[in-house]
Amino acid sequence: MRPAQAHGLPLLHLSDGRATLTLNRPDQHNRLHVEDLLALQQHFDALAADASVKLLVLTGSGRSFCSGFHLGELDGPAQAHSAGPQLFEQTVDRLEALALPTVCRLNGSVYGGAIDLALACDFRVGAAGMALRMPAARLGLHYYPNGLRRYVSRLGLATAKRLFLLAESVPAAELLALGYLDRLAESGQLDAEVQAIAEALAAGAPLALRGMKASLNEIARAEFDLARLREREALCAASADLQEGKAAFAEKRAPSFAGR
Repeated sequence: MRPAQAHGLPLLHLSDGRATLTLNRPDQHNRLHVEDLLALQQHFDALAADASVKLLVLTGSGRSFCSGFHLGELDGPAQAHSAGPQLFEQTVDRLEALALPTVCRLNGSVYGGAIDLALACDFRVGAAGMALRMPAARLGLHYYPNGLRRYVSRLGLATAKRLFLLAESVPAAELLALGYLDRLAESGQLDAEVQAIAEALAAGAPLALRGMKASLNEIARAEFDLARLREREALCAASADLQEGKAAFAEKRAPSFAGR
């Protein structure tokens, strides 16, 4: 993992088809300001336009993954549509909408809205000793709608109620049991666990991976459209990747997919 060189806005690093996006305010547990959210959206747009990027790893610097939105920026007049909680919601939605696979490398504990930021990724790998806490009810906040939808669709209603209404601190082992974490890394093994997922994703055909990611997310959001899913199915059925996959299977070799 490349270390952050200066504290401030999120840092994007590209290497061999992998993008690593690092939250970069370790002294404040990587809390997110409006300027950070705008920077994240710019990075997401750049990644969406770059066909050479095959995977995004989202992580944090320092001891925590992220402490969520900076509550001091809730003060003052009512938030404009482009700032505050609505901007946070829009930013997380943009992450979820990325076509490429995404992995959240939870280097430490996660709080508040950052729980949803991680949940918007396709996979979450947590470091031993991390914990999660959603304090919205203790602050008097009603969480934004798309975040609630993500919790219920991905974790189930009972787990969503536990996290939101009880505002408990949930340790890593329970997060794995609840399905919030896909993998829990022992001390010193976080990067190895992330790499294992990255290698599994790299072995898949990009066209099929991206198509099925989009379809699964739409089904989870109750936005199922059979015609749209059939289009993706047909695109893969007519692809060079499928021909390569079948040939590689018959020849007992690793496939070399081109994403078309």
